[in-house]
Amino acid sequence: MTENIRLMFTPEFFGAILLPALIGGLAVTICSSLLGVTLVLKRYSMIGDGLSHIGYGALSVAAVMNLAPLKVALPVVIVAAFILLRLSENSRFSGDSAIALFSTTALAVGILVSSKAGITNDVSHYMFGSILAMSKSDVILSVTLSVIVISAFIFLYNRIFSVTFDENFARATGVNAGIYNMIFAVLTAVTVVLGMMMMGALLISSLIVIPTLTAMRICHSFKGVVLTAGTVSVVSFLVGMFISLLFNTAPGASIVIVNVFFFLCFSIAGTVSRKRS
Repeated sequence: MTENIRLMFTPEFFGAILLPALIGGLAVTICSSLLGVTLVLKRYSMIGDGLSHIGYGALSVAAVMNLAPLKVALPVVIVAAFILLRLSENSRFSGDSAIALFSTTALAVGILVSSKAGITNDVSHYMFGSILAMSKSDVILSVTLSVIVISAFIFLYNRIFSVTFDENFARATGVNAGIYNMIFAVLTAVTVVLGMMMMGALLISSLIVIPTLTAMRICHSFKGVVLTAGTVSVVSFLVGMFISLLFNTAPGASIVIVNVFFFLCFSIAGTVSRKRS
């Protein structure tokens, strides 16, 4: 354990591996927690999971065709987000059913293509995440797109708030809810694709859902949930990374476990607070 702590702060490891991972991971973590509040409140919690599976399929096909993975996955996931949103609004095809159909199909295609081409190991990091393997270009891309996502969320905060809580009322007051839903779908798609590099397709939805559920245990306002979810997400990421490096565990899984720990703590605190009142 002492040796692991010493390794963390060596110039070679900290500067070349750990620092880029922390910068890129924090950027994606903040985006995920912010967008997660609206997704959970609108009952689109599983859209992150569905889009990540679709992204895995696109990344696998791109790898087989020797194309730039992110340049292929990003537009595919954005289009999928549009389609899922439309289907979710269609009463004849529920959102959960649409997500299940698209995600399982894309995941099967990705596994089939990668196994047939014999590159299963090459694309496995998209399934399980590889935050410590993020390159300088990956970090720059993650930070750039994350700044765009966070800026858009802050700039459109009031509109997002109104569409989240009462879309029909927002439409009645002249808000073009459809456009804001589409913008939000794009922001979510971008965040999911970026998050796949860090957490993998299997765990990225946890960054979106768990911090929001945690914040909702004790907060009762939209702004309070947003700020608390962001704080919990950042702290969970940092603690999870430290535990991962200290005990040689998988970074993504460690971060999720810390998030779950905070959820349990906040749930207990919320229960105690309600009983006292």
